[in-house]
Formats: sequence, C-alpha cells, structure tokens
Amino acid sequence: MNCKSILLLIMIVTISGCVGYSSTGVLGTGVSVAMDPRTIGTQIDDSLMQKNLRAKLILMDKSYLLNVKSKVLDGRIFITGKVNTVEEKLKITKLGWEIKGARSVKNDIKIKEKFNFKQTAKDVLITSQLRTAMIANKKIKSANYDIDTYKKIIYVYGISQNEEERAEVINEAKEVLDMEDVVTSIFLVEDLRVIKN
Repeated sequence: MNCKSILLLIMIVTISGCVGYSSTGVLGTGVSVAMDPRTIGTQIDDSLMQKNLRAKLILMDKSYLLNVKSKVLDGRIFITGKVNTVEEKLKITKLGWEIKGARSVKNDIKIKEKFNFKQTAKDVLITSQLRTAMIANKKIKSANYDIDTYKKIIYVYGISQNEEERAEVINEAKEVLDMEDVVTSIFLVEDLRVIKN
C-alpha cells in the first residue's frame, strides 16, 4: 500500500467514528436519545443493563474491554466481538443471561484469528458505506441504528418507526459493495414492550 492509501484509510476510520452520532445513546454510541422512540424509563433500564454487563465482562477478563461489544435494546442483549476459545463465548452468553431484566441474548462473538489488516480495512469501509447511505436516505432515521461489520458480514441493530423504514435499512445494507451477508436485529416501535400496554 502506498502512503496515500494508508492516509485515506486513516481518514475513513476517523470520519466513520464521528458520522451519524448525535449523542451517547443506549446502543453504545450509535443511538440518539432525542430520536429514540422508547420511553425514558426503558432507555435507562437498557443503559443500566448494558453498563452492568460491561462491568461484569471486564471483571471476567480485561481484554474484553476492547474485544467484546454489547448492546441492550428493550431488554434484548446483543454481543459481538472476538474471543480466543469457544468456552469463553459460552461463558459470555451465560453472563448475558444472568443480567437482571434480560429478555434474550444473541451472541455473535467470533473466535479470534490472526489479525488481517486488509480484512479489517474492508470491514471499516463497508460500515462507512452503509452509514453514509443511511444518512442520505430520507426514509431512515440513521441515528436509531448501530452497525458492526465482521468479515464482510454486516450486523445492524436498532429501532424502526415502521416496516417501510426497516425494509429501507435492509435494502441499503444489501446494496453495499463487497458485503457478503446482512444480519439484522431491527425492532419496530410497536414491538417494544412499553408500547404493548
């Protein structure tokens, strides 16, 4: 790689860390509290669950601070990242279920492999492409979604106002160049427990 390519990659990584985030939200860093359709109480519950899980993960192994990400949405826990063994993955799933208020645990943790700069750069580029497309699409409230990419597989988490918005997000993800699959955990506002009174 020449110097210009490396500089471009660094700029993309830096920009992708800033684009589309208007506040530190409940899904980690990607959901704007102002746009979030959940009640404040549910947002606080989810935030507390996420902080509790994060603290327990770090107590289990300090390397999880960088290697494991967790998100909580309406009591549903999503875990992504990389660990060394299958046993670690199982322990983390069990830990997720032990969090008070957990309604479900989806563990998309991968077993670590040798670091591949080229693959990591592609994943960052895929995430940036989707984030940009969602921001440009007027039918999508992009701040309500969090995106992770691992080995060209896009993971999208968030809340849609309606089926049309959810379909738009999925379509935008499928249009991204060089992606291999899309895994979504997108809930409709009407699916959230606080709406079902």
